[in-house]
Amino acid sequence: MTIAPNHPTLAAVPSLDDSAVADVTTLLPAREAVLARLAEQLPTGTPATLIVLGLLRPDDAVPLPRPVLAEVTARLARSLRGDDWLARSGPARFAIVMAGPTLGARAAADRLAAAVADLRIPGLAAAAGLAALTPDLSAGEALRRATVSLTAARRVGPGTVVQHRPPY
Repeated sequence: MTIAPNHPTLAAVPSLDDSAVADVTTLLPAREAVLARLAEQLPTGTPATLIVLGLLRPDDAVPLPRPVLAEVTARLARSLRGDDWLARSGPARFAIVMAGPTLGARAAADRLAAAVADLRIPGLAAAAGLAALTPDLSAGEALRRATVSLTAARRVGPGTVVQHRPPY
């Protein structure tokens, strides 16, 4: 009996762009897609904010179990507006691009951190960093600012939201 070779058709093979966009665990766009989305958003000049929400756990060396990550992802997605954009920017980080002023994004970041706490998963909490998206920023710089703000928020503790402020 002859066995036919199993060659995928070209249509079934994901392009480099498609494979870089989907995080396999959460099915959310990955870090590369975050940078691409920011590169599209920044030149428009419309008010928007990047939120980087980080999960806090006692043992960050151990990856989150998939069911927990799926539950967090679902809760975050349900807590956002229809025009907000959710992605995964790292192993324990989510990126959200929100249209509108930073004040509204700060309230949303507080709500998202509380939504993670409301899951009542022992040892799991969240903190967030914010960066206003202005046309003078590059995508990498916007993500860096939000991530640095997240690092400061994590040092303060669960539920903390820190907004990046440029030095004067």
